[in-house]
Amino acid sequence: MYFMSTQKNDDNEYSDAPLGNDAPAKGTAGAKSGVLDDIKLVAEDYTIKSGPSYGNNFFFTIGVYLLLLFGILAVSGMVMALFGPYWWNMTPLGTFLRSIHLWAAEAFVTLLFVHLLVNFTTSAFKHRKLMWLVGSLMLLLVLFEYAFGVGLGGSLVAQTNQQAGADLWNGMGLGFWINPMNSGAVYGWHVAIIPILLMALMFLHYGIVRKRGLSTPYRKDIPYSIAPIDHKIMYKRIVYILALVVIFALVFSAPYIPPLTISQAAVQHPDAVASAFLNESNMSSATATYLDTINPYTFNTRTVYVTEPYAVYLNLTHSNNSEAQFIAENATQQNATLSDAYAYFVANGSISTGMNSSNPMIKLASQLTYMAQTGAYQPILQGEVESGANTTYVIRFLFDTGVLWDVATEYNLTVPQWGMLSVGEPPWSLQYWLAPYNELENATGNIPWWNDIENGTTGAFAFLILILLPYIPGIRAIPDKLKLYKLFWNRYTVPEMRENARKGKGLSKAFKDDHRPKD
Repeated sequence: MYFMSTQKNDDNEYSDAPLGNDAPAKGTAGAKSGVLDDIKLVAEDYTIKSGPSYGNNFFFTIGVYLLLLFGILAVSGMVMALFGPYWWNMTPLGTFLRSIHLWAAEAFVTLLFVHLLVNFTTSAFKHRKLMWLVGSLMLLLVLFEYAFGVGLGGSLVAQTNQQAGADLWNGMGLGFWINPMNSGAVYGWHVAIIPILLMALMFLHYGIVRKRGLSTPYRKDIPYSIAPIDHKIMYKRIVYILALVVIFALVFSAPYIPPLTISQAAVQHPDAVASAFLNESNMSSATATYLDTINPYTFNTRTVYVTEPYAVYLNLTHSNNSEAQFIAENATQQNATLSDAYAYFVANGSISTGMNSSNPMIKLASQLTYMAQTGAYQPILQGEVESGANTTYVIRFLFDTGVLWDVATEYNLTVPQWGMLSVGEPPWSLQYWLAPYNELENATGNIPWWNDIENGTTGAFAFLILILLPYIPGIRAIPDKLKLYKLFWNRYTVPEMRENARKGKGLSKAFKDDHRPKD
């Protein structure tokens, strides 16, 4: 957003003097005024008065539209938080507002990337280093905000986002502090912590612009002049953007795929669930053997998924303790018992028959699977965590069964980071900015020693380069060497260049002499 600009002084040099914001307000100091008049006066004080001649171009006014979208996201988010997941997923009005929220978020991220591209190609970061740092941090926070928002959707895609997101956070070494599968904690990040940080950075960003004005061309061969800002065209664009968000929300309603429950998985794939109980007990599941020994995967799967729920089952049914019987066997007997149990369920052995098996592990897994089918298992599992909003145990168990992956495959959500790339069945893969990370996953998937930590470190290092770009020799010169400034400083954006092109002539010799770069 532009609130000040630079202009030439009597010595033909540029200064950061205020442009049009120092004029006294209309009326006298003692004049009475209404609330609307006061609001108008304050708004006018912060309104753009003048700036470089290309400042009315869409690409140089993106900050205004980002502010509009931020407001839409804040208002729609507060209403959704007020009525809850059932309302925004199951009612027509709630679905519409959720769609507004989705498309406003998509537009916000996209315009933020364009804004970053404009400042990168025009090398604005060279003279406004703090502005670039603040903007890059804002981009990082916005991406986290978007990912957390998808994870809070209360759908199958939310589950996949939570599971895949936890892997990413673990890969970055931050899994101990941020667990996307804990919806309660993520909710705090999404509706409070990150928005507050974003508003603070936006205020700082605005303050810098307010103090120093719009960054003018660093190249002396780009002509420009100081001109009034056309507010009417900016207001029209605001209306257009709002209309587009509403149209997309109506035509492309945000998809909703019901979340998968352990009960559904046990009914539809009892063999997979029973085998998963064996893996959890044998400490051989994906969760039990997770390579990154950091939260939220450090729990004992046998205790969480087998021992504690089974204790509840025994208390209710007064059955013989098959787990104790298995533990009493020697190592050779245990291996044979497990081998027979795996074979039984791989062959689609009956759960009801298995509940009366002489094999203690067939009996135990069948009893727990039956418990899951009746809907009694998941609440007990959920009750083992400190908060009902923490779904770590549930999502990890669904992932260990393989059923979560099977259901995702039905919706074509099968790329390595499918949960994070998508907000629904294709073509709803809207988190396009995660595509590079997805390709990194693809490229390193067959490297034995390369896992989430290495991928996360690579991603963090790439973003660190982006943030510190103004201070890295060589890399910071790339836009200028490639002449990328021509993308946004050309005859279509700069009136003076358009006028010269219309007249069919280049810059005057006097202008060239006046703006020739100094050695």
